[in-house]
Amino acid sequence: MVSAIVGCEAFGLVAGSEAVYYETIEFYATLGFVEIRSHTKSEHTEHDPVYLSDSTREAWLMNFDEESDETVTLKVRLVPDDSTVDKAAVERQGDWRSESSQLSFKCRDLHKVMALLDEMKVDYKGYPPTKPLEVCLKDPIGTILGFTSRQNALSSVYSTAKSHGLLKDSTQLPKTLNKTTEDSSKNALGGDLPVQANGKRKRIGVMTSGGDSPGMNAAVRSVVRMSIALGCESYAIYEGYEGLVQGGALIKKMSWEDVRGWLSEGGTLIGTARCMSFKERPGRLTAAKNLVLSGIDALIICGGDGSLTGADIFRQEWPGLVAELVESGQLTKEQSAPYTHLTIVGLVGSIDNDMSSTDTTIGAYSSLQRICEAVDSIGATALSHSRAFVVEVMGRHCGWLALMAGVSTGADFVFIPERPPAEENWRDKMCASIKAHRKLGRRITIIIVAEGAIDRDLNPISPNSIKDLLVERLKLDTRVTTLGHIQRGGTPCFYDRYLATVQGCEAVHAVLEATPETPSPMIGITENVITRGALMDAVKLTHAVAQNIEKKDFAAAMDLRDPEFAENYETYIHTSQVRLDDPDFSLPQEKRLRVAIIHVGAPAGGMNSATCAAVRYCLNRGHTPIGCHNGFPGLIRHGHEGGVREFSWMDVDGWTMRGGSEIGTNRDTPDIDLGMTAYQFQKHRFDALMIIGGYEGFSALGQLYKGRESYPAFRIPLVCLPATISNNVPGTEFSLGSDTCLNALIQYCDATKQSASASRRRVFVVEVQGGRCGYVATMAGLTVGALAIYTPEDGINLEMIYNDVQHLKQSYALDRGENRAGKLILRNEKASSTYTTEMISKIISTEAKGRFETRTAVPGHIQQGGTPSPMDRVRATRLAIKCMQFIERYGTSPVTDRNVPDTAAVIGIRGQSVVLTPILELMDHEADSKERRPKAAWWRDVKETVNILSGRSIPQVVRQSESESH
Repeated sequence: MVSAIVGCEAFGLVAGSEAVYYETIEFYATLGFVEIRSHTKSEHTEHDPVYLSDSTREAWLMNFDEESDETVTLKVRLVPDDSTVDKAAVERQGDWRSESSQLSFKCRDLHKVMALLDEMKVDYKGYPPTKPLEVCLKDPIGTILGFTSRQNALSSVYSTAKSHGLLKDSTQLPKTLNKTTEDSSKNALGGDLPVQANGKRKRIGVMTSGGDSPGMNAAVRSVVRMSIALGCESYAIYEGYEGLVQGGALIKKMSWEDVRGWLSEGGTLIGTARCMSFKERPGRLTAAKNLVLSGIDALIICGGDGSLTGADIFRQEWPGLVAELVESGQLTKEQSAPYTHLTIVGLVGSIDNDMSSTDTTIGAYSSLQRICEAVDSIGATALSHSRAFVVEVMGRHCGWLALMAGVSTGADFVFIPERPPAEENWRDKMCASIKAHRKLGRRITIIIVAEGAIDRDLNPISPNSIKDLLVERLKLDTRVTTLGHIQRGGTPCFYDRYLATVQGCEAVHAVLEATPETPSPMIGITENVITRGALMDAVKLTHAVAQNIEKKDFAAAMDLRDPEFAENYETYIHTSQVRLDDPDFSLPQEKRLRVAIIHVGAPAGGMNSATCAAVRYCLNRGHTPIGCHNGFPGLIRHGHEGGVREFSWMDVDGWTMRGGSEIGTNRDTPDIDLGMTAYQFQKHRFDALMIIGGYEGFSALGQLYKGRESYPAFRIPLVCLPATISNNVPGTEFSLGSDTCLNALIQYCDATKQSASASRRRVFVVEVQGGRCGYVATMAGLTVGALAIYTPEDGINLEMIYNDVQHLKQSYALDRGENRAGKLILRNEKASSTYTTEMISKIISTEAKGRFETRTAVPGHIQQGGTPSPMDRVRATRLAIKCMQFIERYGTSPVTDRNVPDTAAVIGIRGQSVVLTPILELMDHEADSKERRPKAAWWRDVKETVNILSGRSIPQVVRQSESESH
């Protein structure tokens, strides 16, 4: 007969008081068990029906063996005054094994267990007494525990076999699983444990409010995990301010695993809702009561200016609200005493990007990506029918989305509230501009209108009014498209995941460093640095924009936007409006130049966008833009056969949204034939050269500069615009193509992770590009939730692999079937010549011993991306114009001055500023020529954040614990 029983799922123990309950948990923790789940009756959880019956509190403890799949699971339940628990049990002097309730554990070495029990000063008995095969003792509840090293319960032979043991003493446990080794006064990162005035662990609430935006879930995940890592307890307030007012189940304690998989989710998984009651004092009074009862005295709020303003009002009123609750008898003085101050920290989640004091808000670039995808798609049907489309986008009083979409898509006209049409006859000028485009051969017309667009008299400019104008005056077949809430939806892009994650981490630090006198901070980003500023100061500046628009002070409104805003507006005008015969913009004949443009290195998103912007700026200024096809080999070999040609306006039409390189590129540098390169420069009368490319482009610029001594043809302005997915060019923090690469890579990793999750217990080792620079691996690891990353800067060794294998073992050993998320390890292609992607996968698979399986995934050239991301398009356009202005500055100087170092430079973004650094300075001080990367990189510190948020730097017991501090 086949047995119906195949094993034991768990043992249940019942404690009759809190003291015994906690004492029991600590007792088993000392024996090597790890607390993996904890629930209380008051907590709202989807597992209530399964885990909570008559218990008021319960904890699940597990002990696992690293060399086998065997586990022992205990469920300790708190049932006050339970009659089945005899707390006054009479100590028996006879054979304890005759007790009715007994658990027996196998161990590797009985002598080590006995030594551990002696150390714990626990009374136990051995059977037989002279040479024990088994020892027995009582736990704090009174349950008899037996320990034996026998391979079978019926065996009478003492054994120390190492292949069948389950329970191990605490000295054999991995350090991250040994609860007794942790300093209870320190958090998982070694800092002081944050506590409240009542001595309990700090509790931090996180909520999302206002309109949803992509990236909010990444922010919540970051806050939850960083809070736990720093020793705090994290609570999510569901449904925004409505959850604060209602309380109860809408204020839920969050565990490490609760936010697994949230990075790739759009919207907000903890909900947001309008709450009219919170706008009134009685509603805020109820909210204060709910927070005090939940033990929360710090809130991190992700929302727009309205939500953050409400939060600061709540903070200002907090002392009065708590006092009123005590006076009315709703709270006692003892309950309210630890909560005399409320800490508020703001994260700006808004697709409009309308908050002052920060360059970008969470969700803005994802929304811009939705808009560009829609306009790119509309372009196809518009081209087919030679139509005009008027596209309305969101933004309220802020034209950021409309302006950036115009730059990114090459729109014919853009209407934004900060810069209304300057002239009274703007309609005539718009029609003339569109007519000029059509005359050049352009078949499509795209006009983008912000929802708050107005004229100089504050009259709204509606999409339909523009449509009617185009139909009546130009007889164009015109359609209106309102994108609506499509702009809010979808998976967050790379940058929003990154921004939300690092700002969420900073918000937790801001909470812990705040004092009652500290103004509520808002976490922003300025010049690529995460910042803290006074929340209400930022809100006031934001409101000032709308106020200046109402006063028709449009210049002041523009000034209050981030510095890039006005610059991007000018960039848009330079590249979208045909001004070939405009005497106010064109240069005199003697200042006009022949400017060569060449692509060098691997293809990267944004190369064509930069070329398009450079060509159109040149044409408007009266210069002659020249394309050198197929890099330096094309220039050298085919310079006389059409490899070099002048561009017209329509030659680059539509290039803004095209990936790859339309004029061709390769990795060869001019040193393949420096003399022939100089000959072609002279033959085609180049007055300046713009190189768009990666480290090869950087090297090419250096070779041309050094060649000036022998070849006068190179004594012209030379500029390199970095474009490579590797982001390894000295002189800039960002290269064109890196954002497009990371967007393509996170989509690939999301799909891979989905496969791993569906297959259960599967680990993918993903090989990513990047050359000898770990930027792509590091930033992708942060934004896809990778378990580990391997980069060339740190290399790979056996200790790293061993630690990651142990981390995987612990994670899967404690997996009770609920954690179905797949796991990723990202390895840079050049991280190690020995430990290849395939080898790492095999090592992990071998060490897993069947507990989980591994696969490899190589996205390859998919990482170069298809259509460039909006961020790369905007950067490419802005930097290309700067390159042309650099060439103009030096191109008309006397020949004798063109040999100075300043005339050969690399353009780059450092902070928020665009800088041009001489190539000589970069080669001498910043470039690591052997490793083909900068000597220092701003993103190196990000790896530690990856390790913390993935749990790699956090002890398993900290990540799994959801209970209150004992």
